[in-house]
Amino acid sequence: MPAGNRISVRAKLARLGLRWLVKRRGHKQTLAESRRRFAAMERRIPAPPRSVTTTHINAGGVTGDWIVAPRSRPDRSVLYLHGGGYRVGSPATYRQFTWRIASATRARLLAIDYRLAPEHAFPAALEDAMAAYCWLRERGPGELIVVGDSAGGGLALGLMLKLRDMNAALPAAAVVLSPWTDLALTGATLRLNAEADAMLNAPDLPKFAADYLAGIDPRTPYASPLYGDTAGLPPTLIHVGSDEILRDDAVRMSDNMRQAGCRVELAIWPRMPHVWHLLAPLVPEANAAIAQIGRFVDKVLQSKQGAADVERNPASHVRSPGRVVQ
Repeated sequence: MPAGNRISVRAKLARLGLRWLVKRRGHKQTLAESRRRFAAMERRIPAPPRSVTTTHINAGGVTGDWIVAPRSRPDRSVLYLHGGGYRVGSPATYRQFTWRIASATRARLLAIDYRLAPEHAFPAALEDAMAAYCWLRERGPGELIVVGDSAGGGLALGLMLKLRDMNAALPAAAVVLSPWTDLALTGATLRLNAEADAMLNAPDLPKFAADYLAGIDPRTPYASPLYGDTAGLPPTLIHVGSDEILRDDAVRMSDNMRQAGCRVELAIWPRMPHVWHLLAPLVPEANAAIAQIGRFVDKVLQSKQGAADVERNPASHVRSPGRVVQ
């Protein structure tokens, strides 16, 4: 991660481009216009490399893309939940990014096309995430990781709360990027970073939240995981940019998880825009962040495997009484 507030020239140019092309126009667009813009953008997004296979599948009643990169292992799977304020976006929007996550985590990846608001309000997206997660679980043994960005990051955390409350098997790890965790919109950085954020307009969020919530309490934990009891959730990596209006959503979520005894790592990247990871390979900080995700997943799974080995055969890890070999 870059030290201090120093960022690459490419990141500075990306911030300017996002401010002009996304932030400046975003608050003026209707939902229909936003969806047309996303559809037009998707047609221009390059396909993944030929070495990556993408199969359109039905995963427990939810359609999605099944992505296998050259480094993907058959004993690792990722459920990817895309962002878009619960109103726009699809696996196609992310096809130049999700294969990179599959490669970095060395996992097969399922990116689902969950139902969007306002046509399908809460809990439709959560139900679709649950169905896809269960489908992955039923495919057989192996480790499962949940990854999500922005609204998808909040959805990933809400999914884990739901799984925990159902006494269902939890994923081995989670990664959430610039997560939207508080649909009650109480974070101070919604105001403090309103001008600094290079991409998002704070006045847009009440409409996004209202479309998704459809009248339910915005502090409902499965919709706003910031208000949930996070005890027992798996190791989680949280990324957020220092200038984001959603920075407090990430920081407060990390604090809550840490206070509940969870293993959580929070990385605040200097001056990075919302979900800057999508700017790979143009911005070096995006590639560095994706590499950090891969290292986190490897570290968690290696730690889990080591603990399982000790539990199965504790004597093999002891050289002398009371001394465990690391």
